[in-house]
Amino acid sequence: MSLEEPGWWYAREPTAVAGLLHPIGKLYGWVAEVRYERTKPYRARLPVVCIGNFTAGGTGKTPLVLHLCRHLIEIGQHPVALSRGYGGTLPGPYWVDASRDRAAQVGDEPLLLAAQTRTVICRDRVQGAKAIEHGPNTASVIVMDDGLQNASLAKDLSIAVIDGGRGFGNGRTIPAGPLRAPLDFQMELADAIVVNERAGSDGEMLELLRRQFAGPVLGARVKTAGDTAWLKCAPVVAWAGIGAPERFFALLEQAGAEVLSRHAFADHHSLSDVEATALVAAADRSDALLVTTEKDLARLAGAGGACDGLRARSRTLPIRLAFSDADAERLHDLVAAALSGRRG
Repeated sequence: MSLEEPGWWYAREPTAVAGLLHPIGKLYGWVAEVRYERTKPYRARLPVVCIGNFTAGGTGKTPLVLHLCRHLIEIGQHPVALSRGYGGTLPGPYWVDASRDRAAQVGDEPLLLAAQTRTVICRDRVQGAKAIEHGPNTASVIVMDDGLQNASLAKDLSIAVIDGGRGFGNGRTIPAGPLRAPLDFQMELADAIVVNERAGSDGEMLELLRRQFAGPVLGARVKTAGDTAWLKCAPVVAWAGIGAPERFFALLEQAGAEVLSRHAFADHHSLSDVEATALVAAADRSDALLVTTEKDLARLAGAGGACDGLRARSRTLPIRLAFSDADAERLHDLVAAALSGRRG
């Protein structure tokens, strides 16, 4: 199945289609800037740390949200993740229960977040922040998943995550390219940038941004978490409906898996019974393991039909975002400064 993001967004040179759509992209970017500048932000009583990105599609925001929430818990804070709940039907504000809720109602990423930290979904970020302020759960800091370009909620620290392999694509704004708004404008919104580098990367994007961006630019990599020896017990049929499925497939191979076939779906894609049945059949033909991401498995919970069978057969490869000691310390210092500033 084709992915939602057009391949030509990431062509080295803008294509004819990008050229035709460029005027619309310019208008889209202008509207985004005007909307941001005309919005009077709400200042929450709690510090707000925003994890966003400059482009459409997956860059690794949610793994960074989880990384920061784990760190905040370790230092005695009570973080609450705030998500729009993309893909779910509930407008919120709503406190997510990972043991009971389903992706169809709250979205797949909030289920991942709620398994590790308190999580609220709300399409209106201000109402979501107010719900966190009012409880009933203890909260000392709001960690906002996405929303860099949303001016409605004032932020104490904004971090943009970039896919080091795909970068900014053709450098044009939606729909002519992947940028959510003009790059110069977006860079002014970020206090720091995290480059999610791919295995074997030469660090070109990291060094480029360190020359172009005035603030801290930190490098990170997605790594497997826990034991991966089971991946070598049988060949693998891999499937994923995330922003960058090729990154997941590469990670499987790096962990020693023999990947017989790769099945990529659009980000947040809800599998049909036909698709679920086909995946199970592909594994049965080769006596292979079905392996997917934690996000994809969360989306299958309660889906019913053939998807229940696929969920029972599939194993996940847990991942974590890892930093060098120096960059991890710098990141934690930025968070500490944001918290300290609010206390002051």
